[in-house]
Amino acid sequence: MNYEEKLFELTHKNENIIILTAENRASIRNLPKVIPNKFIDTGICEQTLVGISAGLALRNRIPIVHGIAAFLTMRSFEFIRTDIGYPNLNVKLVGNFAGFLSEGNGPTHQAIEDISLMRCIPSMNIFCPADIDDLIKGLSTIINFNRPFYIRYNDLPSIVEHEEFALGKAEVFGEGNEIGIIVYGTLFSETFKAKEILEAEGYSVRLINLRTIKPIDEYEIINTINSCKTIISVEDHFRIGGLYSIISEIIVKEKLISDYLAINLQNKFFKPAKLKNILSYEGFNAIQIVNRIKEYLHKKEKKFNVEWSNV
Repeated sequence: MNYEEKLFELTHKNENIIILTAENRASIRNLPKVIPNKFIDTGICEQTLVGISAGLALRNRIPIVHGIAAFLTMRSFEFIRTDIGYPNLNVKLVGNFAGFLSEGNGPTHQAIEDISLMRCIPSMNIFCPADIDDLIKGLSTIINFNRPFYIRYNDLPSIVEHEEFALGKAEVFGEGNEIGIIVYGTLFSETFKAKEILEAEGYSVRLINLRTIKPIDEYEIINTINSCKTIISVEDHFRIGGLYSIISEIIVKEKLISDYLAINLQNKFFKPAKLKNILSYEGFNAIQIVNRIKEYLHKKEKKFNVEWSNV
């Protein structure tokens, strides 16, 4: 089942669901033909799109709103914050082409601060599926959850079969106690491959797929920090405000001690290209993630040996 088919199924189960878009039909191009009375295209005016969705939610509808993630979260941020967040309305915001998935589009279309923006709205929740299987498995629960949600749309092919979705519950792959990798969304597949490579080389690894960034599975993050010698976070987002910030906040709040490497975009936009080339150029494919982790571990070991020799 693909995303369109899942939405079609949901609209027939719940007559209150309305599909909206700001002329961004990439993932829903066939729906107007089959649900014409439940489909609204506002044209390229994301602020109006959000305002309309708030009005529909006030009339007990469930708007599922689609837009290019950069424009949806930034151009209409005030409207999301005030019209949806403040009254805690049941609107689902679906951001297409978030993170590295904007591919060949330049900085104007790159949403690499969207997690930071959405998580700072008190009542907003965030779902970052790893792939199409993860997206489909989580969609019903999120649509039926009577709170605002931002969804980072992701239709990448699945390389694993995900477990059933539970709100705020992460997936755990492996029980390693040497390296704990924490990831969400687009980069799950590359980190899963990196985990397999590291394990083949003798490392003990566990991988955490967060699924929802908010609510976040603090228990699993804390458990991983306490169980693993080194923690690695991987994300296609600016360092500020994303997963690095979230984990750092948890570490401070819980007074934890952690050896922590964050792999992310450090205050720079990424070079536009096809996804495979972006990953390679920016250092986020599986082999490069492995090399970055091993380089970090080698430096840590070397530093430890130097310090120990001076005792």
